[in-house]
Amino acid sequence: MRILVTGGAGYIGSIVTEALIEAGEEVVVFDNLSQGHRAAVHPQAHFVEGDLKDAAAVDALFDEFEPEAVMHFASNTLVGESMAQPFLYIGDNVTNGLNLIRSAVEHGVRRFILSSTANLFDRPERIPIDEKERIVPGSPYGESKFILERILHWMDRIYGLRYAALRYFNAAGATKERGEDHHPETHLIPVVLQVALGQRESIAIFGDDYPTRDGTPVRDYIHVSDLAQAHILALHALDRGSRTYNLGSGQGFSVKEVIETAREVTGHPIPAKVVARRPGDPAVLIAGSETIRRELGWQPRFPDLRTIIQTAWDWHRTHPHGYGD
Repeated sequence: MRILVTGGAGYIGSIVTEALIEAGEEVVVFDNLSQGHRAAVHPQAHFVEGDLKDAAAVDALFDEFEPEAVMHFASNTLVGESMAQPFLYIGDNVTNGLNLIRSAVEHGVRRFILSSTANLFDRPERIPIDEKERIVPGSPYGESKFILERILHWMDRIYGLRYAALRYFNAAGATKERGEDHHPETHLIPVVLQVALGQRESIAIFGDDYPTRDGTPVRDYIHVSDLAQAHILALHALDRGSRTYNLGSGQGFSVKEVIETAREVTGHPIPAKVVARRPGDPAVLIAGSETIRRELGWQPRFPDLRTIIQTAWDWHRTHPHGYGD
């Protein structure tokens, strides 16, 4: 199958591309390299540099490569930034996604995977959070993903575009060749590892007075390779209809537990400082992923935090400056 991967030079997109090629699929990567890295793109993928805001370029892409499926990762993704720049997020994310979806429909594509988000659930009523949880986006970023989910709902109903919306919790870890390289870096595990590498003096803990076992927020971490396998399973299930899945390991780890595990893995003391809470940070977010386990047989291969951090550490040690571009 020929699959178009937007944002395939980014963290998750590049590792999904790697998994698709290992599974024998043909992949076309479309990325403007504003956040991704050319060196992250698998050498067997066709790479096209371009921007989804350019509708003519998107149409030309479909004309040239005639993809049979689309996986859409290209997006502005920082929750905090979206609160400061809502027009950028609701504007660009929705407009760019709409350009892509429209062109896919007009070119007869019938399979579409959306990289969605757990930020759809700002104040969940139940933990773990399953697909029946009410949707209350926690930011303009989350809102933009929900709008795209609703657009895909109507494209399915009107045109028969089968889709899967995959709502990630905290993707982490790395493969041997590909890992997390953001500028600036905001995710906990790579920031902790930057301390171990001597690139930061310490790690900030944003509040230690939450109603959790050690006072720090608890989050669900999913290995990026397990996330990639979920995409492939969902892609091949679309002939049985559209679907929505929450994706996480189903386990929660606190900020202090992440830091302590990183100390064990790296052998570095990793100094930590408690600072003020960040506005809007909930105490606990854990995914309920039973639906995809039951329907598609998905089973995380790397569910434990130590393995997730070890794979990330292995990559960061061999790529201390990321992809170097």
